[in-house]
Amino acid sequence: MIQVENLTKRFGDVVAVDRLSFEVRRGEIFGLLGPNGAGKTTTIQLLLALTTPTSGTARVLGWDVTRQRRRVLQRVNFSSAYIALPSNLTVRQNLKVFARLYGIRKAEERVRELLELFEIPGIADRPTGALSSGQLTRVNLCKAFVNDPEVLFLDEPTASLDPDIAEKVRSMLKRFQRERGVSIVYTSHNMREVEILCDRVLFISRGRSVAQGSPAEVIERANGASLEDIFIAIARDGELRDTAASRE
Repeated sequence: MIQVENLTKRFGDVVAVDRLSFEVRRGEIFGLLGPNGAGKTTTIQLLLALTTPTSGTARVLGWDVTRQRRRVLQRVNFSSAYIALPSNLTVRQNLKVFARLYGIRKAEERVRELLELFEIPGIADRPTGALSSGQLTRVNLCKAFVNDPEVLFLDEPTASLDPDIAEKVRSMLKRFQRERGVSIVYTSHNMREVEILCDRVLFISRGRSVAQGSPAEVIERANGASLEDIFIAIARDGELRDTAASRE
């Protein structure tokens, strides 16, 4: 679903993404992890063709994201806890705008389905600017699913949710993965959540790959440390020492 080879992005003398290579398989939840400034956001921007790579290639659904951007964007979507929708429009109006942008024929019906799915039909006619952070997060998730995407990019989608709603969102994502085979690229600083959700993870630091594999494989390589301990070590040292070989 996603193939990245030696992807590099420079901003002047700063290397934001440094020869990054990975793949995301069909129906997989793939954790893109690392401390703030590691290059996660730039990587997602490259995969959405919001910025042009300095070198390397990125293909989504078999298409080069730079050369065939329109085809890619029709079949993917994105959500972040930190994106603001037009505050003067109601929730329903915002979602209908996005539904029409994606060419959804029965936009009103699709919006109603999504509001029910994320348990927020009661706020449909409220101005988006009057919502709580948790409500706004769920509206953004509705927007992310409006075109029934094959690949979904989620940037800390549960960051503003209370534990109960966050658990419901995780259950919904697993259901979408299971029933529709959607592939999800998932960023989070919540390592417990990552262990629950992600089939495989990629830790990056300073734009480079530091560790990659299933959560269990990465933990094994780190001599049984928790994912949270691994995250902290990478944030502090910029690398993860391979300890598996030393035990053999």
